[in-house]
Amino acid sequence: MTTTTTAIRVPNYTPVMVAQMIETYTANPTLDTVAQLSTDLGKNKRSIIAKLVREGVYQAAPRVTKAGAPIVRKADLVCQIENHFGTTMASLVKASKSDLQRMVDAING
Repeated sequence: MTTTTTAIRVPNYTPVMVAQMIETYTANPTLDTVAQLSTDLGKNKRSIIAKLVREGVYQAAPRVTKAGAPIVRKADLVCQIENHFGTTMASLVKASKSDLQRMVDAING
């Protein structure tokens, strides 16, 4: 005779904890807030972020270069150039990013 056992799943966060996380994070959506929640709730930062993502309230920090400028992909630059000239240029994506940026600046300038 085989006996089956069912595991009872214990939630990682109580509804009260989730409500506290959402309220605290939406008031000040920063990584410092995540660190404070991590300390307050005894969970690691990645767990807090994952829960906030699942709840639909986490706002990822925008990616920036070392100089603080927003990151622009080469494909976006090529798209701007192609739209300006009204044609496709498949091999243009092989140009250096700095050359593409200079071309976009010349078009827009």
